[in-house]
Amino acid sequence: MQDAPKLPTVGDIAHFMDRWAPPFLQESYDNAGLLVGEGGRRVRKVLVGLDCNEALIEEAETEGADMVVVHHPLIFKGIKRLVGQDGVQRTVERAIRSGIAVHAAHTNLDHVPNGVNAALAAQLGIPATTLRPLQPKENLLCQLVVYVPTSEAPGVAQALFDAGAGTLGRYDQCGFEVDGIGGFRPLDGAQPALGQVGERTRVEETRLEVLVPRWRLSPVLAAMRAAHPYEEIAHQVISLENPHPHIGSGMVGELAAPQSMEGFLDRVKAALGCGVIRHSWLVRQQVKRVAFCGGAGAFLTPDAIRQGADLYITSDLKYHDFEAAQGQLVLADVGHFESEWPVTHWIQEQLEKEFRDIFPNFAVRLAQNQTNPVHYR
Repeated sequence: MQDAPKLPTVGDIAHFMDRWAPPFLQESYDNAGLLVGEGGRRVRKVLVGLDCNEALIEEAETEGADMVVVHHPLIFKGIKRLVGQDGVQRTVERAIRSGIAVHAAHTNLDHVPNGVNAALAAQLGIPATTLRPLQPKENLLCQLVVYVPTSEAPGVAQALFDAGAGTLGRYDQCGFEVDGIGGFRPLDGAQPALGQVGERTRVEETRLEVLVPRWRLSPVLAAMRAAHPYEEIAHQVISLENPHPHIGSGMVGELAAPQSMEGFLDRVKAALGCGVIRHSWLVRQQVKRVAFCGGAGAFLTPDAIRQGADLYITSDLKYHDFEAAQGQLVLADVGHFESEWPVTHWIQEQLEKEFRDIFPNFAVRLAQNQTNPVHYR
């Protein structure tokens, strides 16, 4: 009898997506993560799309997909009943009946350095080495300070690094160390790794300092406790107000060489498949610095101006949004769907890269159904 093919679970895929785009980074109003499905179910095929609607679930049924991964959450606001009254309820009901799990990575995928906006930059030919957040997020970092016997410091430091501490941009295992003398006296009931109960002990210790993203703090502290030899661990967690240099809303980058504004807008239109581009007056004849935000990004226009962008590309702009940008930069609305669909290709590629070598029978497909509700004539 042939063994059943080895397959990842819904939980495996959701966990990978959450490592790529931590839910901690989503906006307070958002609802990213696993929305439908049981974590232990096996997944033969994933269907990737921008939106989850009835048509996408029907396509997943036809394709034999056990899970869909999308950008826009299917369940955004609270659902008080499932009685088929609207598209969201019917889609949830159909997904449950068909055993299809639904996972969404929304504003958390907007904010990471290799998410929605990086995919948009790649589609537009803006070099990745020039990219930085348009509005960096603050209060995402903390500093962990821990005192360790010097002989044990390398092992504790490595445990912290393995758990996600000490990473900054294209560098990892970053930290600071300073040696000194620590002192303590174990009291009755203590089980000291060094020294004797009732006697003060002085030990050569190393002060380790590492940066920790807030969403990695719990596993980093767990790793510290597991690796540290002391019964009671002297340590501090210090909140930092530093803007995160690689995480934030929108992005800005530099073209390899200046281009004519009209020519570059034509290139954008072709690259994103825009039916039309709505834009403000062409107050710049050339473009070198480009700001952009997938989805609705009017709130970042002041940041694009402050960053000295020649052109800001986003969507869902209103009449007065264009008016506010006059004379300072060119503001271009390419359409919501058009600004975000490139990330679906990135999701497909990342899932294949993560799982295909381990699970040869696992497949990822891009949805073929057109979910853009906006049409042009």
